[in-house]
Amino acid sequence: MNALSVKQLVKTYKNGVTALKGIDLDVEEGDFYALLGANGAGKSTLISILCSLLNKTSGQISVFGHDLDNDNTRVKQSLGLVPQEFNFNIFEPIIEILVNQAGFYGINRATAFPRAHELLEALGLGAKKQDSARQLSGGMKRRLMIARALMHQPKLLVLDEPTAGVDIEIRHSLWQYLTELNNSGTTIILTTHYLEEAEQLCRNIGIISEGKVIENTSMKDLLSSLKKECFIIETSNPLSAPPSLSIAPTKLVDEHSFYVELEKSRPLNTLFEELSKLQIEVTGMRSKNNRLEELFINRINADSAQ
Repeated sequence: MNALSVKQLVKTYKNGVTALKGIDLDVEEGDFYALLGANGAGKSTLISILCSLLNKTSGQISVFGHDLDNDNTRVKQSLGLVPQEFNFNIFEPIIEILVNQAGFYGINRATAFPRAHELLEALGLGAKKQDSARQLSGGMKRRLMIARALMHQPKLLVLDEPTAGVDIEIRHSLWQYLTELNNSGTTIILTTHYLEEAEQLCRNIGIISEGKVIENTSMKDLLSSLKKECFIIETSNPLSAPPSLSIAPTKLVDEHSFYVELEKSRPLNTLFEELSKLQIEVTGMRSKNNRLEELFINRINADSAQ
């Protein structure tokens, strides 16, 4: 069964702007799915319609087989949303934020309190449960948003930029928690501008550009389409200029490192053989940039050129 099925979804605003132009999208149950796109591409519009925050112009949406138009209550019960912006009462204790959220879904307080305690502990907020939300750091507020979205135990969790503005340590702890949550059976849809986040977490990916889905494939297949990779080579020899290689262009970074852009089909051994002939001793090698970021930019540019 699909966790989410979108068919020919169109959204035209009153000013005549069409934000979504017949989107088709399927997300399988249990998937960890990345939804990527530049600002204004239509991601937030799609999420807002899915979560009944915005009315569609035409098309169909179903969540675990429940039609958004005909079974809206079941759709809402199946969904949990973590929006970009903090939208809770900052003066309220965080335990009460969670318990009150549960009440919107008909969950009584006797059931909600232990569930809230469990989520706060899992997200590292157990010691803060009686603190008001305004006392929390930005990263803790992000974790609170996730806990709140999970209070009614949704089968599908939608995360809209969940790690925006948090430091690396908190980001990685959230990655670990979300991976465990997905492994336990929760379907997750993630929008993010941290493309390494999508590559790290997600199995499948959709790219939206100007209101259209221009890519919908597995992360593995998308990354395998990359034809070139750029590496930073570190050397023990001091370099005054980038080494001149017959197999790939190079660019000096500093006196002990340089960039090299290598065809993916070319074995790395050929690179090391040429460097050895030039008597350049390699002490380290790493990828220059995020592979998914390069593919994303190339795909967006190719779509714009059509």
